[in-house]
Amino acid sequence: MPINTIVRQRPSDLFDLVDVDLPPTEWLMIDQTVIDLFAEATGDHQWIHVDTARAASGPYGRTIAHGYLSLSLVGPLFAGVLAVEKAAMVVNYGLEKVRFPAPLPVDTRVRLLSRLTSAAEVPGGVQIVVSAAVQAENSDKPVCVADVVYRYFE
Repeated sequence: MPINTIVRQRPSDLFDLVDVDLPPTEWLMIDQTVIDLFAEATGDHQWIHVDTARAASGPYGRTIAHGYLSLSLVGPLFAGVLAVEKAAMVVNYGLEKVRFPAPLPVDTRVRLLSRLTSAAEVPGGVQIVVSAAVQAENSDKPVCVADVVYRYFE
């Protein structure tokens, strides 16, 4: 578990984190290997992502990560931000308001910035909404923003 992880005992303990900025994650490098593996997993081989020669003369001067790759980082990065020790199960319940405000160039480090914006009781546990932003190093705009809904079950 990363050193900055917020730890709670039970899902019901999440209510005290509403409107709290959670700690940023460690930086994670997104290199061409990561982009190529994502392309293989999804079947999205658009040249802007995987053709380094063609992308060099394209609008960004190099390849960029898929928008959905940046979105897919939210879950694993958030898992290092918040731990609920006595949760029997945690599920990603859905997404709201997903946007990709800026491209994510190859060989760029990213991290997750997040804020718990709401918590509500649901049968068997607590549902939270997390305002998540995947931030690229040296960029003014995030590469992905989303409201992510998680359910923590007792």
